[in-house]
Amino acid sequence: MTARALAVFKDGLWTNNVTLSQKLALCPLLALTSTATNGLGMGLATTACLVMTNVAISLVRGVITPQVRIPAFILVIAGIVTLVDMLINAYGHELYKVLGLFIPLIVTNCVILGRAEAFASRNGPSLSACDALGIGLGFTMSLTGIGAIREILGSGTLFANASLMLGAPLAFLETTIIPDYKGFLLMILPPGGFLVLGFALAAKRVFDSRASRRAASVAAPASACH
Repeated sequence: MTARALAVFKDGLWTNNVTLSQKLALCPLLALTSTATNGLGMGLATTACLVMTNVAISLVRGVITPQVRIPAFILVIAGIVTLVDMLINAYGHELYKVLGLFIPLIVTNCVILGRAEAFASRNGPSLSACDALGIGLGFTMSLTGIGAIREILGSGTLFANASLMLGAPLAFLETTIIPDYKGFLLMILPPGGFLVLGFALAAKRVFDSRASRRAASVAAPASACH
């Protein structure tokens, strides 16, 4: 991976994280993160759509005229999302039943169209794939992390039903964190999603602020020496 590709990937993964920095795609984040399993499933589905969309649009960017680029992008996105929707229904039906309408609604996710317009239509397939992978994995990380916190506080478990929804190989993820836990209903309900998201946004801002101060303190003596 080249230095530019690595920078693009890192930017999507953390610096401009879809939910924690850009505050986008909050609807699926708040609606589907009652468990870490739901968040992981939705994140991976969105990542697959992002990667395929970015690569497809990057390949055909030279033949799409500026006047029809948005309708053409939406057509490509809709076709890829439909394919992913059918694949999940066929090979992960339990997950499909949980995610439900939110899989087709990936078509309207502004992140997908935004990356197609801002990046894939202006860069080659490999760089576009790195961008989509960074953005998608950053989104998956946010959904899974927030889902894990809500699930632990709400039910005392982690990755419940992972083997049923995501396949038998992931059965090792299923864990009971707090035995005989009675549960905290608020964390599973939508208000719990808002609360955990708020704390996650604050935590990222504090982390980034401290990292910036550390970088500035290291750079200051180096510049003084010169």
